[in-house]
Amino acid sequence: MNDTGPTRVLVGGPMVPARHRVAGVFREMADTMTLALEPLDSDLGPYVAGQFNMLWAFGHGEVPVSISRLPADGRPLLHTIRAVGLATSALCSLREGDVVGLRGPFGTGWAVDRAKGGDVVVVAGGLGLAPLRPVVLAVLADRASFGEVAVLIGARSPDALVYHDEILSWRQRLDVDVQVTVDNAGQDWSGDVGVVTRLLDRARFDPGGTTAFVCGPEIMMRFAAAGLLERQIPASAVQVSIERNMKCAVAHCGHCQLGPTLVCRDGAVYPYDVIGPLLAARGL
Repeated sequence: MNDTGPTRVLVGGPMVPARHRVAGVFREMADTMTLALEPLDSDLGPYVAGQFNMLWAFGHGEVPVSISRLPADGRPLLHTIRAVGLATSALCSLREGDVVGLRGPFGTGWAVDRAKGGDVVVVAGGLGLAPLRPVVLAVLADRASFGEVAVLIGARSPDALVYHDEILSWRQRLDVDVQVTVDNAGQDWSGDVGVVTRLLDRARFDPGGTTAFVCGPEIMMRFAAAGLLERQIPASAVQVSIERNMKCAVAHCGHCQLGPTLVCRDGAVYPYDVIGPLLAARGL
């Protein structure tokens, strides 16, 4: 019998994890890693920028993680993970060749195609750049389909910036405005210091024809959305990705309920005219 490689096995529904092999591990920060994953069982795509998967560290638990690069042209699926608990710490300690479980993809995606023909503003705070990275990559890969493009990135400090080398390559392009700011920095930092929302005043865009993509800490997204609305971008054209305590990912358990919406089903990406009032409501 000829050996034709690993046998593909169909998984038994959205609650059964498919095995994926760790094809690469990349350190972003001391507590943050990017995992490259290749399917051993079913290939669960197609994936859409903005969606998330449930990653299972066997023996430790399962967590929702945004997709930080879509698989394409032989490149593996990427997830960027910060070690903040038992399951995420286990995922961040994986090595090449290890196996994880994956369920997905789940949730809604960024409306990149609807942004074509207009200007684009990307506002990322901290690890919020991870789910926005596929947006930036998609726009740069089809640059002629968009007008002005501004990518505004904020972090706590210079060493808290993810995808450092990739950001440098974006900044070297002449067809995209990439600005980076940090909350605190030492004397060796020559860039901007301050919150990322301060960069909005420098961005060039036509408010009536702009789509904004925003992700980061919730308070940062609220201030960023307010700043974009002040620049006359319609709330329906501002998209945000929110994070809630997602457990089942199939809208059964109710852990991620936010008012009338379930984030795992109706999000994580929402237009701000829908999610803004809920984010402003105390107790939700």
